[in-house]
Amino acid sequence: MALKDGLLAEFDHETATTRRLLARVPDDRLAWKPHDKSMTLGALATHLGELPRWADAILNQPHVDLASTSIVRDALGSCAELLAAFDAQVAATRAMLDRTDAELSAYWSLRRGDQEIFTMPRASAFRTFVLYHLVHHRGQLSVYLRLNGIPVPSIYGPSADEG
Repeated sequence: MALKDGLLAEFDHETATTRRLLARVPDDRLAWKPHDKSMTLGALATHLGELPRWADAILNQPHVDLASTSIVRDALGSCAELLAAFDAQVAATRAMLDRTDAELSAYWSLRRGDQEIFTMPRASAFRTFVLYHLVHHRGQLSVYLRLNGIPVPSIYGPSADEG
């Protein structure tokens, strides 16, 4: 099996699950946050929806320099906007994954100015910065939804709200 086949299967599964969660984000609670140090629900959902954008930098650039890259975006204003942006990013990212094993095995680096934070194969960087990052923030969003009394969809199995 080619590397891209495994990545596509994981990507399709994780993005479908993420979309189900994003679809529950209520327009009237976007400014809510559980703690002063936390992101708002709208900011968290926007960040989660934008994570597939990392694929472009990982798959098409030799490295990303955090010192010169803006990764913060203003929160989108509605669930419909979140889903439209997410769907567009998912489609673009899926197309970018049409790579050879050699391309996906080529090394990619994350830097901050002159400091190299790490270097790893593109496939590993994609899993880390797109897939695992989705899972991480999806967990946060599921807690935000629970704290607002919004049913949490099934993620890797039944939730308390869906069997």
